[in-house]
Amino acid sequence: MAHFARVKNGWVHEVIVAEQDYIDSVSHSTDGNWVQTSYNTRGGVHYTPDSNTQSTDQSKALRYNYASKGMRYDRDGDAFYDQQPYSSWTLNKETYIWEAPVAYPSDGELYDWNEDNQAWDALTE
Repeated sequence: MAHFARVKNGWVHEVIVAEQDYIDSVSHSTDGNWVQTSYNTRGGVHYTPDSNTQSTDQSKALRYNYASKGMRYDRDGDAFYDQQPYSSWTLNKETYIWEAPVAYPSDGELYDWNEDNQAWDALTE
């Protein structure tokens, strides 16, 4: 079994788990195209299931990020990626992850992006 995203006009409409034979049998009758996606892939890196440990087999790192409904699919880059969260953020084409114009603080605290100030605001309790 594998995960497949139904893509229409560059948008992911659904993700299912299916055998390749099933996808081959319905691909001509569905609206859009089925594109395989890798459940454990983020930022172009494949991880061992349910962990943050990189897999030793990076051939499983399909299409940069695991697809989900509402994501975009870049056919030329063969990559799934989220919608742009803020107008100031840019898409890193090496990972297909959006990046803020200012790096997230590395002090272990939690922050939320403030688009008006173009800065990370500390979250308070």
